[in-house]
Amino acid sequence: MFQEFKKFVAQGNALDLAVGVIVGAAFGKIVNSFVNDMIMPVLSLALGKVNFADRFITLDGSHYDSLELARKATPVPPILAYGAFINTIVEFFIVAFTIFIVVRQINKWRTPKAA
Repeated sequence: MFQEFKKFVAQGNALDLAVGVIVGAAFGKIVNSFVNDMIMPVLSLALGKVNFADRFITLDGSHYDSLELARKATPVPPILAYGAFINTIVEFFIVAFTIFIVVRQINKWRTPKAA
């Protein structure tokens, strides 16, 4: 069984998958930083200096000055952290668009040109 596993890992597919996962994780961190440190501050300024990362609603009606304080409260109130959700949606669209561009380019390279 070990020899079979060794043969499987030595194939290009398993190594390509491992490299893809590692690069994907690093790309995710870059996109996260890009959204939180570049896009959201500009969007915040355009919308009247709204800090999306700290936008939330407590469902029990209690008031907290920040999301961090609400999460540290005892007991922790039910929280809808919609600002973090907005950030995640922006990150998703950036990743999806980037993957679309990469796949589109790969398909152009693979498609044989007509004679």
